[in-house]
Amino acid sequence: MEVTSYRDLRVWKESMHLVVAIYRTVAGFPKEEMYGVTSQIKRSAISIPSNIAEGHARDSTREFLRHLSISQGSLAELETQLMLTGELGYLNPSHIDPLLSRCADVGKMIRGLQKSLREKLEAPGSRIRDSSKSYDI
Repeated sequence: MEVTSYRDLRVWKESMHLVVAIYRTVAGFPKEEMYGVTSQIKRSAISIPSNIAEGHARDSTREFLRHLSISQGSLAELETQLMLTGELGYLNPSHIDPLLSRCADVGKMIRGLQKSLREKLEAPGSRIRDSSKSYDI
């Protein structure tokens, strides 16, 4: 499949679904946490697809890889914050586990895209052209 926009990337689509699930989940958190863990969870979640989109829009594959790395970091933050909400009693495992599973799936997709881009970037006669963002993934 030819990718011409970040919106064509399955990892971006799945990370957007994760953000929606997170927003719906934290809507039930205590009001006193609106500016605490709730805000931080939302920021971490939205950072994942945002960095995928921003990296794709940059001028080079190396920058895209850097933004994918930032997405991985945001994903790790989100997982940590979800586990914390369990410890605080805001969510029970039946709510946390499916979200962590989705996080794991998105993480695998990000790592897969990173691996593919690195291999194509390093391959002789690579079809990836930094200026035009032409990918066959």
